[in-house]
Amino acid sequence: MYEKLIATRLAQLRTEKGVSAREMSLDIGQNPSYINRIENGNSMPSMQGFLYICEYLGVTPSEFFASDTASSSAALLLAKELEGLKPEQMEIVRGIIADLKKLRK
Repeated sequence: MYEKLIATRLAQLRTEKGVSAREMSLDIGQNPSYINRIENGNSMPSMQGFLYICEYLGVTPSEFFASDTASSSAALLLAKELEGLKPEQMEIVRGIIADLKKLRK
């Protein structure tokens, strides 16, 4: 069930990073066909292997599985910007978001 999701997402993120499957395999200390086997559905990474893959790709495990990466990344950036705001400032931002959602309808 998850094999195809992992294979597809891995290929997408690796391509976005601009590295070959072979190069990525070697960079994370695996044999040259490691990533290719995962992307072809012939193998699954161990949990440790998966965490190495995420680290190499510069994503968290939750970002790896995010269905809408662009939205997820934007939400994470927004959340970081909100850190440290005063409660009244947070309420203003919440109001702006509510207004934007109304316009979207």
